[in-house]
Amino acid sequence: MNQNKALWEKGDFTRVAASMRESGEALANSLGIASGLKILDLGCGDGTTALPMARLGADVLGVDIASNLVVAGNRRAHEANLTNCRFQEGDASDLHELPDESFDLVVSIFGAMFAPNPADVAREMVRVTRPGGRIVMGNWIPNDPTFVAQVLKISSAYSPPPPEGFISPMTWGNEAIVRDRFGAAGIVPDNVNCTRDTWFFNFPAPPAQLLDVFRDFYGPTMNAFAAAQANGRADDLQRELGEVFETENRSDNSAFTSIPATFLRVTVTRN
Repeated sequence: MNQNKALWEKGDFTRVAASMRESGEALANSLGIASGLKILDLGCGDGTTALPMARLGADVLGVDIASNLVVAGNRRAHEANLTNCRFQEGDASDLHELPDESFDLVVSIFGAMFAPNPADVAREMVRVTRPGGRIVMGNWIPNDPTFVAQVLKISSAYSPPPPEGFISPMTWGNEAIVRDRFGAAGIVPDNVNCTRDTWFFNFPAPPAQLLDVFRDFYGPTMNAFAAAQANGRADDLQRELGEVFETENRSDNSAFTSIPATFLRVTVTRN
């Protein structure tokens, strides 16, 4: 069994993604997308960035390892009448079905970072990007004091130890490691740019209800709660995560949650 596939098919990430739509649109608008641009959205979920890029006129292919998210993305594109946006199942570590140098822009926002074999991920992203094209990644930052890094760190403390040889997805948030991975894939150092950016989770209910969504539908926290429940520590995990959700909330409306999350924005120009 592909454990990464099982993780992301376990819950229903569309429920979490609903809180990420505004930031997805803002990111798409920042990319300078022109009509007819060929874009690959890798680890696309149900289209939080793919649909906004298609609305800007790009020809977008979304690839995700989770079949339920592929179905959801195609449904959203159909409902939006976006004939220039389609989704298919695939593994960011092995994009053998996609030709070399076939995309002007490869985007992966909190997606490909979770795939195993990160060296293969970097190599595949470079391979399918045309010379002069771009790769843009959004990656959570390890040990960062903001929202998602805290959620994942707490969740991992309650989860079973990872298998031998496991490489943390959070390493994609380390600039030096990112540069090494793309360098090994043939990218010259000057063609890799890393900056810190901010994503927002906006949710029309109090923070405790957003935590409920993460607990019930987000694979990593679902696994953490299952393990905590088995060890009699579910209340401790609920309390720790609840404190993070409350503390990081920036909304002054008690019926609305707005939580910023810092991430590493990586821009690679294919040489």
